[in-house]
Amino acid sequence: MPLKLHHDDIPTINLTPMIDIVFQLIIFFMVGARFSEMENKIDLQVPKVTTNSTLPQSPEKFVVNIHRDGNITLNRAAVSLEQLTAQLLVARRNGAAVTVTVRGDGEVDLQIVATVLSAVRDAEVEDIALSVRVAKKGR
Repeated sequence: MPLKLHHDDIPTINLTPMIDIVFQLIIFFMVGARFSEMENKIDLQVPKVTTNSTLPQSPEKFVVNIHRDGNITLNRAAVSLEQLTAQLLVARRNGAAVTVTVRGDGEVDLQIVATVLSAVRDAEVEDIALSVRVAKKGR
């Protein structure tokens, strides 16, 4: 029976690539910190403005749904045409831009959709979208 006379060496992990990466990261952050110090030392006079204006607000988004039975909802709350116009006017006059997306059921009468679009337009809303779904070919 053969006897094993030498011992297998335990495999070692080569740490050289990891040490190289750590040194590169240290150098990168040292150089980056140096650039930020140099930027702060630049003799620069920033221009002054007289008005303290804020960034424009993002438009307030409303969704108007026209259901199959003719009921109208504004952001999931049932409304009449007059209430729809009034609520959109209030939002419009509060200074924010208003975006309205009108979604009508495919089987609803076109006259109802036209009336809702007219009511939205009466609220002085300029950004109106009509939501549709692209039909698959063959249908």
